[in-house]
Amino acid sequence: MENTPLFWLLFTTFIIGLLLLDLLVFNRNAHEIKLREALGWSAFWVALSLAFNYVVYRTMGPQAGLQWLTGYLVEKALSVDNLFVFLLIFSYFKVPAQYQHRILFWGVLGALILRAVFILVGGALLARFHFLIYLLGAFLMYTGVKMGLSGDAPEIDPEHNPVVRFLSRHLPITRQIEGDQFFVRRDGVRFATPLFVVLVMVETTDVVFAADSIPAILAITRDTFIVFTSNVFALLGLRAMYFALASMMRLFHYLHYGLSLILVFIGAKILLESFFAIPMPVALGVVGGLLVLSVLASLIWPKQAA
Repeated sequence: MENTPLFWLLFTTFIIGLLLLDLLVFNRNAHEIKLREALGWSAFWVALSLAFNYVVYRTMGPQAGLQWLTGYLVEKALSVDNLFVFLLIFSYFKVPAQYQHRILFWGVLGALILRAVFILVGGALLARFHFLIYLLGAFLMYTGVKMGLSGDAPEIDPEHNPVVRFLSRHLPITRQIEGDQFFVRRDGVRFATPLFVVLVMVETTDVVFAADSIPAILAITRDTFIVFTSNVFALLGLRAMYFALASMMRLFHYLHYGLSLILVFIGAKILLESFFAIPMPVALGVVGGLLVLSVLASLIWPKQAA
């Protein structure tokens, strides 16, 4: 597999083709995504991701393959907090279940573009100023400790969200949801709908979470190809994972602490790299082990209902 302009063109075309197939064929008509359908799509995206990981392993070597898999697992794990916040946003704005897929589709598309910019800028800075890698390690450890001490998944307050307040002041917004439309025209005036406000909140929320996930993957490898493609495949399965886990996310209450330990571990791995290099198979085992243990702990010691 060659990291060439032709490859990037083919890869981008392939991803856009998958997204269009999803939106225009399989989900052309707005409908509620049931658990069975969500699990089926989740299995498809995971299988596709692992198949691509195998290609990376065979063409770029075992080290690259392990780096890709570790980055994919880290991004998948950190996206659980995204899903929890998406659930809160949809609940707050009372978004009908049949329209949630459309919002997440455009949200993921925007996230792919934004993260590509973050990865390119971050990779260029790390290549030019090597000392930034130690600041990155310290930032990840700080973020992990802060996440662990917070004691719960992040919360949102849409009513006081600056993005929502800005849109309310500068855009005419309808009071009711207008089907699956983001904009409608009335008496020659274009109005934004509540779905557009929700979409903007989803996008800005992803920017906030990207501040954790992108540095975490750049800490695993600075290979732009591995960082970006593992991010892409993790994000492609985000919508299906949301619908599959929407009713079960509250069960995994210890997963939040597992994620914080993963960030601390990756940050420590960077800071210790000059003295003791942790092999990639060990790093992958630690990340996977923390995820499994936090999920098992959540199931063994379930959270008491408030």
